[in-house]
Amino acid sequence: MNNYYRFLILMLTFFLSCAETNKTEQTEVTIISAEYWGESPWPEIRKKRINQLLPKALESAQVDCWLVICRENNNDPIADHIGGENAGGTAAFLFYNDEEGFHSKVFSPSGEATALDDLNIHDEVVSVERGTSAVVKAVDFIKDKRFKTIAVNSSKSNAMADGLTYTQRQNLNELLGDNHGRLVSSTELVYEWLSIKLPEEVDILRKAAQLTADWQIEVYKHVIPGKSSDADIAKFLKQKMAEYGVTDGWAPDQNPNVNSGADRGHSHATDKVIMPGDVIQIDFGIKVYDRWVSDIQRFAYVLKEGETEAPDDISHYWESGKAGNRAALAAMKPGAKGVDVDRAQRVLMEKAGSDYVMWSTGHPVGYVAHDVGPNLGGSQASHVRPASEKIIKEGMTFAFDGFHAWKLADGGTKTISVEEMAVVKEDGAEYLIAPQEELILISSN
Repeated sequence: MNNYYRFLILMLTFFLSCAETNKTEQTEVTIISAEYWGESPWPEIRKKRINQLLPKALESAQVDCWLVICRENNNDPIADHIGGENAGGTAAFLFYNDEEGFHSKVFSPSGEATALDDLNIHDEVVSVERGTSAVVKAVDFIKDKRFKTIAVNSSKSNAMADGLTYTQRQNLNELLGDNHGRLVSSTELVYEWLSIKLPEEVDILRKAAQLTADWQIEVYKHVIPGKSSDADIAKFLKQKMAEYGVTDGWAPDQNPNVNSGADRGHSHATDKVIMPGDVIQIDFGIKVYDRWVSDIQRFAYVLKEGETEAPDDISHYWESGKAGNRAALAAMKPGAKGVDVDRAQRVLMEKAGSDYVMWSTGHPVGYVAHDVGPNLGGSQASHVRPASEKIIKEGMTFAFDGFHAWKLADGGTKTISVEEMAVVKEDGAEYLIAPQEELILISSN
């Protein structure tokens, strides 16, 4: 056998070995994921959300009926919240309250009606034969019921309530004729419904938050000043995500955002080498069950030679940020507005000598990192969001910061943003997991 054939055999053996190793690793990851998470609870939670929370949302938004049109390839963003994610032909979903209570009724093309009915999500699934419009059937039903206000998904401010296309709206107007003036935006309805999370959902968010924080603390133990980079930390966290079968809480290229230098805003981790004297920020979130999202930050300080603790200025910045976070939590009560929470921590920022921070104190978190609900900002006139005037209610979940920003020697700005997650209870808010109390210290020796 000549050398050429020996080489081919060796290469083939090598690739087969690599493939087998990769297959084994994938199997191990699948086992970890299955054992840790189990079956997704979303089907039952979705059903409960529709039957328990949606009737209240209809009442709060003061609408009689909500019409959602679902279809293949260009579906409504709310589709998987109502069971319409598998729509092929156009289907019309109706939710309404009347003198007999709450109802959910779907007019579905016959090709999908049986499978949808089997899910047992809705009170009634009406099969619509080919060549007949489900939307026409729904409009006829609406006319018979004489609803005064019909919410549809057209919204200027809420992307989750803006799934109705221009041509779909035109068609509805034509079908309703003189009654098309009864159509109203579902902005408030979707806001009221999605902003509240069930206790079961809060438990899932708590589990996700704990993993998010634990992995950040774990990776800090592996940092070698002068060798490790921000990107190395990001790679470690990506590997943990793969092991546990979870995905990114937001844009993959910017999750996690690891930064040991000057502020970069929402950004990707770079190859900057971590050095003594650096304050390291990790902003990290994971998505579990392909549904619920966490958003947690953890901070560390790299000790310089001879230091056994952070210097006084860094300690002051950390304690200032932490105090702001605690003040925000205390202000996060049912009946308060988002702007009130923002103001509570910014008062402390000013007293502590922090530079200006453009970010809101916090935001709703749940199905996405920046979820539907009150914005915890608005106390500074430079950037006021309407959602900051919204009322905080029991069952809402937030990710929120305590800030302190200062100037670096190179002219850049560094911000400590003590970000935690909390749920609003009847008598106030509580952290989902134990908050970071001490700045993590990394030795340079």
